[in-house]
Amino acid sequence: MRFPNKETVEMVRRQYPRGTRVALVRMEDVQAPPEGTRGTVIGVDDTASVMVSWDNGSGLNVVYGEDIIRKLKDDEVTTICYGTRRDWTSRKEAEQFFLEGTMACEGSEKDRYATILCKLVSGDMVCSDGEDSNGR
Repeated sequence: MRFPNKETVEMVRRQYPRGTRVALVRMEDVQAPPEGTRGTVIGVDDTASVMVSWDNGSGLNVVYGEDIIRKLKDDEVTTICYGTRRDWTSRKEAEQFFLEGTMACEGSEKDRYATILCKLVSGDMVCSDGEDSNGR
């Protein structure tokens, strides 16, 4: 493997600054997260590999020239309700779904939907009812 030059490393750092949300498109590694897994960029190393904190807990880097990720748009969000993860391409659609759920439910189910709705409205990228394995 040839290492990228300094200009390439700087270009990747500008393209994927810390905090950028990404989704995995392809990674050829037996320990790779599943395709579509989302995560947050924590940095770019000197080999232009993108260091990602994956939402599923993995910390496997995205190797420059080998693996493929894509930036998520600001309105792409993830919700986790009753342990079920759902990726939305529209924050507004997610908000509408959880607003309707909040109005149609009672008790603890209403509380779960309202919790997620509040997180969506406040701008969180991953919104959970608090019952997932990550404790969010």
